[in-house]
Amino acid sequence: MRRRSLPLSALRSFETAARLGSFKLAAEELGVTPTAVSHQIRALEEQIGVLLFDRQVRKVVLTHAGSELLPLLRDSFDAIAATLKRLSTADVHSRVTISATRAFTAKWLLPRLPDFRNTHPEIDLQLHAADEAVNLRSAAVDIAIRYGRGPYPGLTAEPLFTDRFAPMANPLLGVSSTTDLARVPLIEFDWKHVHPDNPTWQRWFSMAALPWPASARVLRLSDESHAIQAAVAGHGVAMLSQALVSSELGEGQLTQSFEPSLPGHTYHLVTSAERAPSPAAVAVAAWLRIQALHRGVMADER
Repeated sequence: MRRRSLPLSALRSFETAARLGSFKLAAEELGVTPTAVSHQIRALEEQIGVLLFDRQVRKVVLTHAGSELLPLLRDSFDAIAATLKRLSTADVHSRVTISATRAFTAKWLLPRLPDFRNTHPEIDLQLHAADEAVNLRSAAVDIAIRYGRGPYPGLTAEPLFTDRFAPMANPLLGVSSTTDLARVPLIEFDWKHVHPDNPTWQRWFSMAALPWPASARVLRLSDESHAIQAAVAGHGVAMLSQALVSSELGEGQLTQSFEPSLPGHTYHLVTSAERAPSPAAVAVAAWLRIQALHRGVMADER
């Protein structure tokens, strides 16, 4: 049973004196007088009813009871010190939360997390995936990636890059010309906000100066990520973001079937205009800019 009156100060004095083999050296380490150390240890001996030191003329020597108590206290104090250090180090780590659409989070942010962890091991990066815009005035989210035309009143926004969309299909589907679009399903996904500039199949046919196929079959999905998965699985040709399927293109799971490609909207890095970003959030924003540069041309260079 734990004692509420456990003599922690006296135990600390004993452990230090026993470890150093001297009341004087223990007093120096603890920042007290040798007399105070002696009194603490004497009080401990009286409480437990046994001698812990054999006090000789020029030195003190541990008794059998003292030798038995020392390793237990030393290991306990070492464990406490290690735990306090670990907790203190954990507190140093800063947490930054990024909110983005589900598709952007899954296909653009997640593949880049290993690079972030190598670059900023001191920052705990949290990803919030939602197609609904979050309230950046709260402290729950530090940075948002907004996809659209802007502007974003009351927020600080800067463009990261403008995406492009093109017909994408699994190469095993054998889609190599526009005439093949009459025999395979056209995969579409629902846009959160309806806008005439959305890169849809209807807009693509118009830009390509082609009539809508009379026998066209449309596979409509509610989520952009599901449209990507459907195209990879060979269920049809999808109008997909070149940025979000870069890994599938590189691995040969998808190919861009043909031109033209359509300009999409712009990804913006957005923060609260009312709340100054933390140093960690500033570092995350800088990392996002570098990643945007590496993936292709920045929006303002188009």
